[in-house]
Amino acid sequence: MTSVVAKSYEKGADPVVAYCSEHTSIQSSLQAELQKNTLANAPHSGMLGAPEVLTFGQNFIRSFGGKRVLDIGTFTGASALAWALAVPDDGEVYTFDIDHTNYKKYGVPVISKCEKTFKKIHALEGSALEALDKLIADGQSGTFDFAFIDADKANYSNYYDRSVTLLRKGGVIFVDNSLWNGAVCDPAKRAESKSTQAIHDANDKIYQDDRTYSALLNLGDGTHVAFKK
Repeated sequence: MTSVVAKSYEKGADPVVAYCSEHTSIQSSLQAELQKNTLANAPHSGMLGAPEVLTFGQNFIRSFGGKRVLDIGTFTGASALAWALAVPDDGEVYTFDIDHTNYKKYGVPVISKCEKTFKKIHALEGSALEALDKLIADGQSGTFDFAFIDADKANYSNYYDRSVTLLRKGGVIFVDNSLWNGAVCDPAKRAESKSTQAIHDANDKIYQDDRTYSALLNLGDGTHVAFKK
């Protein structure tokens, strides 16, 4: 039996994944161009977010009129672009990455073609934890509507905690790669990999957290969705 833990753009994606994605993913011309450019040219292109996950996140943002978004893990900017398209003209997307080389090389040339969308994105290069802590220290707690976590796995639980603090009541968090190609299901694989163990620990933390309601979905490479109470 084939695995249904996969991103839709991966070669040989399970037909169930492909079918669901075909009836979920909606991309603008900019998104399609950035995805094509990333997959063809960027190093470690498989880090690109699954379009079906990004569409699902956009649906949440639009459904509750979200204006302020935390995007933790920029890579080439596909997720930041998705959220910038979903928020209104006065919306803001704060995107964090330790290194924005890929964003500047692959993302900016594409996204900047639409000035209205590009200006919504605030790219913060450096430690995401430090940047999030600064937002909290600056009195930004409870002011964001949506958070997307897709950065270094070792800090998933830390990113989640800070996102909960920064989100308003009713805000939504998406944690990407929460199934890690199915590895989190296997105790032996968790023992072999710090990243796998960290994702498993974050899944446990979110499931047991009384600050949120949550659901772990087999969407893309696994999407853990949490709603702040």
